[in-house]
Amino acid sequence: MIPTFRIWVLAALLLPGLMELCGAADLTSRTLGVIFNEDETESRKTALLYASLRAVPLDNLIGIHLPPTDVMAPAAFAALRDDVLARLPTAVQSLLLIWSKPYAVGCMSVTTAFAAGYRPEFCAPGCGLTAPSPLYDSDDWLPADTVGWWPAMLLPTSDPPLARAVIERGVEADRATQPGTFYLVTTSDAARNVRSADYVEAQVLAGKRIRVQILTEPVSGPVHDAIGYFTGRAQVAELAQISFLPGAAADHLTSAGGILYGVDQMSALSWLKQGATGSYGTVSEPCNHPEKFPRPSVFIDHYLRGEPLLEAYWKSVAMPGQGLFIGEPLARPLSLHPLPTTQGEAASVTGLQQNTSM
Repeated sequence: MIPTFRIWVLAALLLPGLMELCGAADLTSRTLGVIFNEDETESRKTALLYASLRAVPLDNLIGIHLPPTDVMAPAAFAALRDDVLARLPTAVQSLLLIWSKPYAVGCMSVTTAFAAGYRPEFCAPGCGLTAPSPLYDSDDWLPADTVGWWPAMLLPTSDPPLARAVIERGVEADRATQPGTFYLVTTSDAARNVRSADYVEAQVLAGKRIRVQILTEPVSGPVHDAIGYFTGRAQVAELAQISFLPGAAADHLTSAGGILYGVDQMSALSWLKQGATGSYGTVSEPCNHPEKFPRPSVFIDHYLRGEPLLEAYWKSVAMPGQGLFIGEPLARPLSLHPLPTTQGEAASVTGLQQNTSM
């Protein structure tokens, strides 16, 4: 009898190829580019570890030189991105960026800047709406081939044990046996609670496929088996009470969640430290346009289809210019039993509530 561990190793190596032969367009290890910082030992080591555990072809690993700054200048970034794209294998459709800084390019997140290139319309100043994503709530995943985008996710390396733990959670998620619960939290913070208008839609869309529980703060007692946790607060008081399953996504709608270091609002990194596998936050003032944040109903629907974390998260944000995606991109906690696709059920998020700064 073949040991269970060996079966999973063989599955990890063979599944991407089988999916491609069958015509599946989901993100796989073979279509993921891994970009690391040549000037940081931890970045290089983490990239090699990731490639080993996720069977990423070595040709997909690209080293670059980055300035040691939180926010990179757009002019310098343009040449850097051009160099990366010129070196990417043609099969690559999405990117994993392995470093902690920079996490922004001008007023854009570094993940969207790598995806679409730096353009001011993706991070207009003030409270205006920004350029939309052609990937929002889409069905397939060939973004480089179809729209010339390389959607990216950042794996921060400032805490090496945390970076390794996040990778291991993603790998473990692929063999998850329990679906967990998506928690949607209604808060008394009116400006940051705008996503609550979508919560019932999320429950309806999920149907009997998975449990979606709506909580109202204050959240008392432990929160078990979370595969998703979405709320709206500058600080999440109940964070320490949440137990996440491998592959869980969690974020809090606030202005500065994507500014990873040195701000008074809670950083998206806090979710990873608590046990989540992926998170999201904005790097410049977005105001509370729900289009600029993950829409729970869309994320849940795509995650339930068995899509990997990067793909489901990116498809859930209508205007991602200011949004930083962090975590392990290939996590697929629901991939063992992909659920039926539902199309055309999610209504537009535009204008759910009045938009204010946060």
